[in-house]
Amino acid sequence: MFVDIAKIWIKAGDGGDGAVAFHREKYVASGGPDGGDGGRGGNIVFVADTNLSTLADFRYKRKYTAQKGENGRGGRCNGKKAPDLVIRVPMGTVIREAESGRVLADISDKEPVVVAKGGKGGWGNIHFATPTRQTPRFAKPGLPGEEYEVQLELKLLADVGIVGFPNVGKSTLISVVSEAKPIIADYHFTTLTPVLGVVRMGEESSFVMADIPGLIEGAHDGAGLGHQFLRHVERCRLLVHMVDVSGSEGRDPKEDFETINNELKKFNPELAERPMIVAGNKCDLTDDEKVEEFRQYIESKGYRFFPIMAAIAYDVKPLLQEIQKQLSQLPPIIRYEAEPAPVVAEEELGQQKVKITRQDDVFFVEGEWLLRVLRTINFDDSESLQYFQRVLINSGVIDALREAGINEGDTVSMYDVEFDFVE
Repeated sequence: MFVDIAKIWIKAGDGGDGAVAFHREKYVASGGPDGGDGGRGGNIVFVADTNLSTLADFRYKRKYTAQKGENGRGGRCNGKKAPDLVIRVPMGTVIREAESGRVLADISDKEPVVVAKGGKGGWGNIHFATPTRQTPRFAKPGLPGEEYEVQLELKLLADVGIVGFPNVGKSTLISVVSEAKPIIADYHFTTLTPVLGVVRMGEESSFVMADIPGLIEGAHDGAGLGHQFLRHVERCRLLVHMVDVSGSEGRDPKEDFETINNELKKFNPELAERPMIVAGNKCDLTDDEKVEEFRQYIESKGYRFFPIMAAIAYDVKPLLQEIQKQLSQLPPIIRYEAEPAPVVAEEELGQQKVKITRQDDVFFVEGEWLLRVLRTINFDDSESLQYFQRVLINSGVIDALREAGINEGDTVSMYDVEFDFVE
């Protein structure tokens, strides 16, 4: 079964906890703290698998959790980092955060992509030793790993997309110009899944063509199979709009052309601006006068027109040469860039709850919302630091620290960030 959209939940591994331990050795008095750090949690990594062509496997398994990092131990032994959890998807899969629609990754090459990062391991008590705090009896827990509910969308990686009404000859064309073997029959919706074929134009020249099935009027609203497969047109650098110029099924070829273009525009306005070539198929079933009339209509709209007979590959070569020519001048296949996490607006924070734990003169501050804020802060940027300071004041964190008894010079520890408190 061809499945090109799926929703799953992913959770990177939590970091291991730091250890509270003290050095014990014969003839060594007051050996001091020697608790090791926890190991990093496993990342969630997505990688393209060229042997996969569908997201069907994700219908049966929807939760993916990476391992937690190992806890630190005494003797300054750090815990082992957990292995990454690798999830294999078809080439061309776009990963979005389900709730916001934010693009997390585009798996369009063989490079592995970390989508959810494992939590950092907590510090052992060795890090908290100071001249005035020589026996710290506390350590840091590991940070939680990132977790998301994500939507996987398969968008085929094709240079050229063939669009048009059912039964106009799209599958026939791709079968005669490539090694693809789609099902071909004289009825609508014969092709139930997109079909890819590699068209070879020479020893070192080729391009990938896709037959996009199921476009009819109302496709953008889900009519026919169009809504399911229109997403596969979005990456195509060039569109070949195939029209039955003979009107063999009782439709007007001009109306067919406008209807499909309208559906593309309604689904994604950018598709209306995509370069397009028009192929008029089934020329043998009508007279030259009607073909010439349709040619003039298409060329008046600024498109190149090629009359063909796909079933016998008649005049297909000039069409392929024009496709090759236009592709050489077009930018590469569209790739979706990962979008950064949105900055939390200060006015949305209000008074947020935090948990404050005191250990000697170290104040540990925890809060799920605070962890989300920290992920957006660049501590090497002065403006980002100023934003962080305003967040701590406006959200009530500073007031909560004062209520907990913090004094100037005490240490504030927020997950993997530490600073001295200054009034």
